[in-house]
Amino acid sequence: MIILVLNCGSSSIKYQVIDMTSSESNLLAKGQIERIGLSDGVLTHKPIGKDKYELIKSIPDHSAGINLIINTITDPDYGVIKSLAELGAVGHRVAHGGEFFKESAVIDKSVIQKIESCFDLAPLHNPAHMKGILSIETILPHVPQVAVFDTSFHQSMPEKNFLYAFPYKYYEQFRVRKYGFHGTSHKFVAQRACEMTGLDFENSKIITCHIGNGGSVTAILNGKSFDTSMGFTPVDGLIMGTRCGSVDPGAILYIAEKEQFSWSRMNDLINKESGVLGITGLSSDMRDIEHAASDGNERAKLALEMYNTRIKKFVGAYAAEMEGVDLIVFTGGVGENEASLREFVCKGLEFMGVELDYEKNRGLRGKDTVISKPESRVKVALTCTNEELVIAADTFRLVKKRSE
Repeated sequence: MIILVLNCGSSSIKYQVIDMTSSESNLLAKGQIERIGLSDGVLTHKPIGKDKYELIKSIPDHSAGINLIINTITDPDYGVIKSLAELGAVGHRVAHGGEFFKESAVIDKSVIQKIESCFDLAPLHNPAHMKGILSIETILPHVPQVAVFDTSFHQSMPEKNFLYAFPYKYYEQFRVRKYGFHGTSHKFVAQRACEMTGLDFENSKIITCHIGNGGSVTAILNGKSFDTSMGFTPVDGLIMGTRCGSVDPGAILYIAEKEQFSWSRMNDLINKESGVLGITGLSSDMRDIEHAASDGNERAKLALEMYNTRIKKFVGAYAAEMEGVDLIVFTGGVGENEASLREFVCKGLEFMGVELDYEKNRGLRGKDTVISKPESRVKVALTCTNEELVIAADTFRLVKKRSE
């Protein structure tokens, strides 16, 4: 079954075309559309075994963007399928499923209504995902669609870990609670790392560190999410590229009062102007921060220490919360490529049973590797995430099940 995987943002669409069977997958193409709504929209298409194809043209909306993707993947020169008749299903990444979805779901009217009811919980993401869903519904009305939710894996968290100490009525009335994100990534890399290390996913204590421009750490207890660092929104937890992470809420109120900021302005501050960008005043990209630190920039050095220390704190906290840990996993754009981060987090954790192989870790980038010493009681692994493959696998499973 050939599956089109879509991740629709407010002004972008990322996509992959994957041929799925019961036992394996085969990536046919991947690409993205950027600058939707502008006259100089950009399509970048990378078919496997063919030259990269780029196009600049006006892409007024998501429907036009998806039409362009479909025309591209079926093009006789740089396409990867002969006709739309080969397309078996479309899988969508959806950021927020609230408390409605504990797993992925075949999209119907009821699922659409529930995704729409979560717009207030993910105002930057869910409306964009819905544009993609409705566009496919119009363009390819007979092709089944599946929604795969960032939040669904974390629905297994116990109440003691997902509730906030607000008056309980705010949970009852407005469902204010910790939801967590990056769920598809955390589950995928934990399962893959268990395969690499010989551990039983259903009977292990695992800490997964998804570290990118956005980042989160998750405690996985016997195959289920037990706790996670992101909260009601993705701004909680780690220090990120532009997000502040965990802070004293009183500090937010204090700044807002002193600066006479509106809530909208304050939202921009904590989401778009903080993190390593706010600390350094230089960039939100960790590669830029690393370069600046190596050149002697003191605030870049400080940002790196703060960034890495916050990750280490969550690793320690979750080891305590699960009363032990069998496996620590690093993934995401930074987690997969920054050996110094992995070393910083693991160094000094020998008392917990962590023995990192510093030589194996040094210089390692983007390759599935066990980076702990053979005698290490706690295994440590670098595992490359593949959220698109998770979406394709869930889409294949649900569509196949429905047709049986």
